[in-house]
Amino acid sequence: MTPQSAPRTFHAPQIRSRRTTHAAGVWVVAFTLAAGSAMTLSAESDAERLLAARFLSRQEEPLRSYRAFRRMHAWSERFKQEAWLEARTELKDGKFNYEIVTERGSDTIRDRVLRALLKREQELVNSGTAGMCELTSDNYDFTEAGRDTDGTRVVQITPRRKDVLLVEGKMVLSPDGADLLRVEGRLAKSPSFWTSLVNIVRHYARLNGVRVPVATESTAKVKFVGTSQLEVAYEYESVNERRVSLSAQRLTAPSRTAAR
Repeated sequence: MTPQSAPRTFHAPQIRSRRTTHAAGVWVVAFTLAAGSAMTLSAESDAERLLAARFLSRQEEPLRSYRAFRRMHAWSERFKQEAWLEARTELKDGKFNYEIVTERGSDTIRDRVLRALLKREQELVNSGTAGMCELTSDNYDFTEAGRDTDGTRVVQITPRRKDVLLVEGKMVLSPDGADLLRVEGRLAKSPSFWTSLVNIVRHYARLNGVRVPVATESTAKVKFVGTSQLEVAYEYESVNERRVSLSAQRLTAPSRTAAR
């Protein structure tokens, strides 16, 4: 695809796209917040014997801080526009901050999607609303669904309420059930009238023994705009104030990332 040097005039669809900017921030940021949350299940749960219960009840080091280089790429199929943005991001003392390093492509997508995502993430993290999207028994019901064709373990996740921060789909665990590899599904509630369907795939890996997100792929159907897509890739410099080696970072990269 060839980047556009100037944004197309959207007319009516452009007005509608403004209303979806907030929604875009929610459906991507939800997974960013969930990445470092404590994953727990109450002891009295009826699902105590399930793989999900054993996995969620594990005690592990939470993600408290990080420094990472983020690559973001978004595009609209109907309008043939796309944009890229790279930023340095930091989570420290419960606060998220970022610095945009480079950006190119459509001004519209950069301003209303990529920049808006970073701003919305900062607002959500800094307001302390992470608990609204954690993978916990307060937010989800978990049902073990067996193994996938590649040997990974699958656990169905069903939101306990209709919420744009929650996803209906599945957790994909390592073959031994010890690690979260991916979360896949669609938002439990449409972010707005203009957005009818949002699908998300979120990839996770362990760095310095801590589970972190390493890539996100999202697709949204927006009325009068068509299918819009977003890919985000993370390269970590440090996790919980411990430096991440380059070799360890390379081992966590999924087969598909936002680096194009």
